[in-house]
Amino acid sequence: MPQSVVQPQTKAKPKVERPKLYKVILVNDDYTPREFVVRVLKAEFRMAEEQAAKVMLTAHQRGVCVVAVFTRDVAETKATRATDAGRAKGYPLLFTIEPEE
Repeated sequence: MPQSVVQPQTKAKPKVERPKLYKVILVNDDYTPREFVVRVLKAEFRMAEEQAAKVMLTAHQRGVCVVAVFTRDVAETKATRATDAGRAKGYPLLFTIEPEE
């Protein structure tokens, strides 16, 4: 009786790259009230009062502040919703995104 050798089947796992991350950036302006910016940060980015106040003050002092880092879709959605919240109240509040290095 001939013996047959069974070779184990190996499956090649495809390499899955991690998605690129994007920074959501708060841009300071001289018209949007600080309290409103804190409220938007708490609502859209789920920040605590203290953390939202620190982010707002950093943007106020330096001109911009990184709020959070997300995948592109999430970053775009959050930045758009936060900017729209300001526009709905008549403020020039602006959140932008840029790729993280």
